[in-house]
Amino acid sequence: MRDGHPKNFEEWQTTVPEKIRGGPLWSFSAYPKASFLYALVWLDCEKLRQDVRGRAIVEQLIRSAGSISANIEEGYGRGFGRDYAHFLGYALGSARETQGWYFRAQYLLSDQVLAHRLALIDEIIALLVSTIGYQRKSKP
Repeated sequence: MRDGHPKNFEEWQTTVPEKIRGGPLWSFSAYPKASFLYALVWLDCEKLRQDVRGRAIVEQLIRSAGSISANIEEGYGRGFGRDYAHFLGYALGSARETQGWYFRAQYLLSDQVLAHRLALIDEIIALLVSTIGYQRKSKP
């Protein structure tokens, strides 16, 4: 994976260290998907850096995509309920921002890559929205 592009989520998962895959966060499906998205963003940034207009997007895209999984991690470490929902809300905002940066990068990426990334982000957003609702109803 480090030298090539993963063909799909399943292939990418085999490259993730067992210490991460076996951890409690991996069972929250938004987390591995957000981590996979970050790996794809990393690779997409190589292409985006080749164009001066893309270079302006790279820093924002890598930051917002990394923030999705980082906020899930931080929120998980604070327990469940409203506190967790608060951090998942940050992750949701970062996912929507990442979606916006991909939209702005659309002229530098293939239609297939753009469609795949936007669909993956839609999945992450849906998982976060449903989990936020559940966590807000939970006791702190």
